Amino acid sequence: MLKFTKMDGAGNDFVIIDNRDLNVSLDKDIVAKLCDRHRGIGADGFMAVESSQENGDYRMRYYNSDGNEAEMCGNGARCFARFVYNLKDHENKTIRIETVAGMVTAEIFENDVQIMLSNPFDLKLNIPVEINGQPELIHFINTGVPHAIMVVDELGTINIKKIGSAIRHHEVFAPEGTNANFQKNDSLNTLSIRTYERGVEDETLACGTGIVANALIHDQLNDISPPVFINVQGGDTLKVCWEKENDSYKNVTLTGPAEIVFEGKINV
Repeated sequence: MLKFTKMDGAGNDFVIIDNRDLNVSLDKDIVAKLCDRHRGIGADGFMAVESSQENGDYRMRYYNSDGNEAEMCGNGARCFARFVYNLKDHENKTIRIETVAGMVTAEIFENDVQIMLSNPFDLKLNIPVEINGQPELIHFINTGVPHAIMVVDELGTINIKKIGSAIRHHEVFAPEGTNANFQKNDSLNTLSIRTYERGVEDETLACGTGIVANALIHDQLNDISPPVFINVQGGDTLKVCWEKENDSYKNVTLTGPAEIVFEGKINV
């Protein structure tokens, strides 16, 4: 019998467990079953809390809904921070989270959680690709996980699953593949985006590392000053801030909601 908590971060939903004693043995099939929306709890991703091995407060193990472990997840990290803060084994509202992508620092506010991500890398602009027979320019940055971004005039008419899947599996981004994002500029400092997530293999209502990636690519293309406000498909608006030296970014933060939906137990 597995005790779990279901959490929501701007429409990204997660199952999280406290596994600091390492009593729960996780494998791909179990995680995929838990995330299944018909035969399990249902979630975009699964997280396990473990003890940090690198001077963090906690270690975050993150798995996509297909059961494969991933480097990290931005909205997941914000939910993770809210969850571990509620464990009440410390009073500090600043929490250091060890991830495969590096150390992430979270700060707990009354309604929101802010995370500072590891420094983004592998920035590439104007990559010429052919998507479903059409020439496109794609921008790319890794904000903990890889993100490809296409700037569009309209979001509502795009077949996200078809085009997103084509970008996600494109040979340019092989062998790991990439998340695919579609960005519409609402104003100088406001964007609306939609995201096709690798590992979920479908559109999600939000993606934290994707939100950050879109903000930084928007800065690259338009040379703006932070913050940037990002409207996501789930209806929330999140805030991205950063510091920049030439084309290198540091102290990148993502701020938005992270809420507990319900708690329960399930047989595994």
